[in-house]
Amino acid sequence: MGVKDAVAERFRELCKDRGIRANELAVISGVTPSTVYSMLDSSRRDVSIITIKKLCDGLEISLGEFFSSPIFDGLEQEIR
Repeated sequence: MGVKDAVAERFRELCKDRGIRANELAVISGVTPSTVYSMLDSSRRDVSIITIKKLCDGLEISLGEFFSSPIFDGLEQEIR
């Protein structure tokens, strides 16, 4: 799994834990729903750290809390 897929999976996990949908995450984070859906779309390649930070702010968690998940351990190397 690559880092972008791990980020998307982590947000899916957090939304499920909180019982919210992607469009609700967008609203509480101050981003457009299309931004969230684009980030969750596996065919899209990149996601910005600014978007990740805004979504974390909406969920009231730090970047450290977001990235301290086993999903980020052992990711594939991005340099090919």
